[in-house]
Amino acid sequence: MQENKQPIRHRNLTSTVEVKPRGRLESADIGITARSPEQPMFGKQLMEVICERDNLRAALKRVKQNQGAAGIDGMSVDDLGAYLKENWLTIKAQLQNGGYQPKPIRRVTIPKSNGKGKRKLGIACVVDRFIQQAILQVLQPSWDKRFSENSFGFRPGCSAHQAVAKAQNYVLKGYSYVVDIDLDSFFDRVQHDRLVSKLAQEIADRRVIKLIRAYLNVGVLEKGLVKSLGEGVSQGSPLSPLLSNIVLDELDKELEKRGHCHVRFADDCNIYVKSQRAGERVMKSISEFITQRLKLKVNEGKSAVDIPQNRKFLGFSFTGGKQPNRRKIAPDSVKRFKARLRQLTRRNRSQSIKVTVKGLSVFLRGWRGYYGYCETPTVLKDLDCWIRRRLRCIHWKQWKTYRKRKQELMARGIKENAAQTASWSPLGPWKMSHIPPVRMALNNSYFEGLGLCSLHTCN
Repeated sequence: MQENKQPIRHRNLTSTVEVKPRGRLESADIGITARSPEQPMFGKQLMEVICERDNLRAALKRVKQNQGAAGIDGMSVDDLGAYLKENWLTIKAQLQNGGYQPKPIRRVTIPKSNGKGKRKLGIACVVDRFIQQAILQVLQPSWDKRFSENSFGFRPGCSAHQAVAKAQNYVLKGYSYVVDIDLDSFFDRVQHDRLVSKLAQEIADRRVIKLIRAYLNVGVLEKGLVKSLGEGVSQGSPLSPLLSNIVLDELDKELEKRGHCHVRFADDCNIYVKSQRAGERVMKSISEFITQRLKLKVNEGKSAVDIPQNRKFLGFSFTGGKQPNRRKIAPDSVKRFKARLRQLTRRNRSQSIKVTVKGLSVFLRGWRGYYGYCETPTVLKDLDCWIRRRLRCIHWKQWKTYRKRKQELMARGIKENAAQTASWSPLGPWKMSHIPPVRMALNNSYFEGLGLCSLHTCN
């Protein structure tokens, strides 16, 4: 029997959909284009688009690239492909008839970057991460076009550097005060009903709405018990960044409606004004909007009205003095960097200096890739010097004996008298790492030969 090649037409209230045998549904098929403002962004066949083969292949590829730990079922990312080959038809049927139920997520906690408190993350099962990624790939391109130009977090083509550059542009234009708003436990306080209501305004397919609500309400496995969530969005799932932007886009639109200059990256929001008095007025009114309209909470301890030079935004701040308003690395970021370096260069590690430098350089390249965006290279040079001094301490500690220290210094071109004096010195490793004989023996060229990445010059 020959396959029927004629397209099958389905009509709904928002669009006319052509379902082509073994074909791909285009964006027009789900009501994205040529719609009136009253029509939802996505039509009633959205679930079929999510389950389309090319979209699923892209989702599987992305989940494998992201890797990640296993959920409560213990399935790894490497096992996902084989599992889907055997069970996808059953899962697809459940998705299309609205009967799919996601598994509870596994709760883990990690230290916050500032070292104060713990951040709660949720690890979903890999199958649920795969389905969420498929949903995200369909929703995000169209929804992203409606987001504010002042929002930079979790958006394709946007970065933290762009957000910092826009903030700097406001400061250069004369906005000398910043209203720095910090949302208290934002991801844990998102109201499900408000979020689902906003989704339902743009998604006509009730199966997708039901599935997203199921992901919001899915329980958390913690200490052997499954605890249901009445509010909040699980950090760590593919959908949570888009959902958070949907929630906070209302804040962006309100700020634009009021004519404020602002920059937002995820839940970090800075509003730029020209006076302290204006800043305090904006802080009060926007805090009321966030509390009463968005049903979120402002962290009053971390929020403030101040000059930009005294605040940090995404790890950066701005200079004052003779060369004002240049991007610099925030002091807290430098402090965290040094704390991490002290862990990587502990003197009691029983490993060679080559192994230490190799692991250290991996971290330095990543850190330099982000904070190299600063416009104050002096701090990078100073950190380079500090790193080399830490490594000289390791050498001095490993050499241990007077005879070994003298021998190593002389082997590196230090004269015998200077090597002998340095070797007999009662000073500790930190002070010895800065005296001329040790600095000359273990100079910059020596560390470059070991492959040490320079923060000032590395690419």
